[in-house]
Amino acid sequence: MRRDIFKAIADPTRRAIIALIAVQAMTPNAIAEHFDTTRQAVSKHLRILQECELIKAEHQGREIYYQLEIDKMKEVDKWLEQFRKIWETRFSQLDEVLSTLKSSNK
Repeated sequence: MRRDIFKAIADPTRRAIIALIAVQAMTPNAIAEHFDTTRQAVSKHLRILQECELIKAEHQGREIYYQLEIDKMKEVDKWLEQFRKIWETRFSQLDEVLSTLKSSNK
């Protein structure tokens, strides 16, 4: 089952997990230490993130390390880019209005 990426990152715990493993790959136990919840709850979040292909698991001996899938995060960034351009345009327009008002008050 493939889950919706945006539903997955809507959850604050999953966003926090993404932020943690963006810095370095971590085991589920290491991730769980950062949260006031059960190891099973963290495992569920990891499973959802993995189903969305936002993270991947890599086996190293008996340990499993989770790491961020940068390419999937780029898809999210690409989708957000359209809104970023709108915001930047609006901020530029606001800057122009404020500059005009400031000049007229002098």
